[in-house]
Amino acid sequence: MNNANFKNLFWKELTGYFKSPLGYVFLVIFLFGIGYLTFEPGSGSFFIMQEASLSSFFRYIPWMFLFLIPAVSMRLWSEERKLGTIELLFTLPITVRQAVLAKFFAGWAFVAIALFGTAPMIITVLYLGRPDMGVILFGYMASMLLAGSLLAVGSFFSALSKNQVVAFILTVVVGFVLLMAGSPPILEFLSTLLPGYFVDLFESLSVLNQFEAIERGVFSLSNLWFFTVMIVCWLFANVILLQENKAN
Repeated sequence: MNNANFKNLFWKELTGYFKSPLGYVFLVIFLFGIGYLTFEPGSGSFFIMQEASLSSFFRYIPWMFLFLIPAVSMRLWSEERKLGTIELLFTLPITVRQAVLAKFFAGWAFVAIALFGTAPMIITVLYLGRPDMGVILFGYMASMLLAGSLLAVGSFFSALSKNQVVAFILTVVVGFVLLMAGSPPILEFLSTLLPGYFVDLFESLSVLNQFEAIERGVFSLSNLWFFTVMIVCWLFANVILLQENKAN
């Protein structure tokens, strides 16, 4: 891998989020939204539960990501294709694989910055009580892995369409399916239509089940393997798609 070209594209993409209103809109919506959902006066909220933990915070993270991660990923390749700069990009001494990874890690780093912005919540629970910091750290790790999976999905659909809105919608739809794949009502419904092995396969794709296992502190290598395979497969499909487009 040409490290110089990779780093240049990575920093170009990461700083690009802060050179347009999109990055700031994402940060404001994410921080305000997750803050409101965590502390809003409803059942299961931080104050109703009366415990120094971030369980209410992590409960809503997947659903915030469902709409905000596609907003981050939709520009990765759609904008390049729409403006015709993707051809110029590949005339540079950089491979398709390098470009895909650089853009993906830039988007992932931007999400990490957004999560870092929630640090005051950790300070809040530390001030109010004695939370289990191990569980909180696992929750943040689960959030990053979930974000990476949804971002990889979004990167693929961004390369599939020149239209950012189409890429956004497709990512939301597929992300929703992956989140709901382990839902008991859906599995029960599918079991009436499909063979049991297909239902089990569908359930195994649930990113929410894997997220919740890590978030509770019940971490195993199978959880890490699941998210790694999810990210690698979608990025590999992304590379194949772009290589075919480049050849044509």
